[in-house]
Amino acid sequence: MSKISEKIRYVGVNDLKKSIFEGMWPLPFGVSYNSYLVISDKIALIDTAEADFAAQYMENIRQEIGDRKVDYLIVNHMEPDHSSLMQMIREAYPEVRIVGNAKTVPMIKGYYGITDNIHIVKDGDCISLGDVSLTFYMTPMVHWPETMMTYCHEEKTLFAGDAFGSFGAVSGGITDSDASLYGCTDAASDTFDAFRDEMCRYYSNIVGKYGQTVQAALKKLSGLEISRICSTHGPVWEKNIQEVVSCYDRLSRYEGEKGVCIVYASMYGNTAKAAKSLAAELEKRGVPHVLHNLCTENVSYAYRDAFKYDALVVGAPTYNNDIFPPAYNFMYGISARLMKNRRFAAFGSFTWAGASVKLMNEMASTLGFDLLSEGLSFPQAYTPEKCDMSALADKLA
Repeated sequence: MSKISEKIRYVGVNDLKKSIFEGMWPLPFGVSYNSYLVISDKIALIDTAEADFAAQYMENIRQEIGDRKVDYLIVNHMEPDHSSLMQMIREAYPEVRIVGNAKTVPMIKGYYGITDNIHIVKDGDCISLGDVSLTFYMTPMVHWPETMMTYCHEEKTLFAGDAFGSFGAVSGGITDSDASLYGCTDAASDTFDAFRDEMCRYYSNIVGKYGQTVQAALKKLSGLEISRICSTHGPVWEKNIQEVVSCYDRLSRYEGEKGVCIVYASMYGNTAKAAKSLAAELEKRGVPHVLHNLCTENVSYAYRDAFKYDALVVGAPTYNNDIFPPAYNFMYGISARLMKNRRFAAFGSFTWAGASVKLMNEMASTLGFDLLSEGLSFPQAYTPEKCDMSALADKLA
């Protein structure tokens, strides 16, 4: 599993214990923390792993290089799930030189108190390890300000940091020729198909705000010959590179496929009945759609499908003359991700004064969404007569 090529070895770990990533996002299939060795006359370690896996991680390194020393620690990304073993690497290899860009330096000091033997690189700088070399490309805000990517020309390999990453631990192998999504019994035989939803969920949950800078990074890297993408989460991509890059390109352009993401939150079930009525009308018309209950499931999946489909319909009752909080939080999250290019409609119940639909429309208008109607706001109990979803379903179809 560890040998990617004669020059590149995988030394990362799978996390099957953590149930929530970043304190927010569910991990039904776990997650991997990927780290790599580039081995030549000198040895470079690219990123580290999460602190809980220190012993396993160090053993992985020693199995690959024995008593040889690590000469360089390349820091593509400072997020602690990839940098938290930096101090341990310094203790194990006292002469190791840390390589990062200028924005990395204060973060290294702030997190780990390290200030010495740091080599600062700029866009296009290169270091030689012997018969292979590493070139550095700055990719700020993909998805932190210090992020960069490392390219090994001789191996045509891009070490991409969190870009092109995915939720889900990796089993059976590390490359997409033999890797599978850990614990997923209905995973497709093709690795990209198996990981696609978890990649889209990772992107929408974590990277989603930074579409513009992802596009800039894709443009910068477009001239490189890339035969392998080594991300910090998920499989190493070799045979599915085109599909992976195309997926990131589409997501970062906010281009949804044809279909409807229905998201709702309901206090006493009336808005829920309206949401299910719309789903039934779309079913009659053969329109692809999904339905998410924000009161019972993590918003992670609603974000994923809001990025996936080109139409978004949100239902929420009025609460304290405002949007019912679970739906408000979703709308706020969509706004924070700077989403665009969506057809939009809102609906919801109220008892004595309706406000939620109007306020959701205002939030959608600020994002430049195409409002399909003034929305469907109905008093008290749901009935088809009060909230007829057939006309909206026609527009969505």
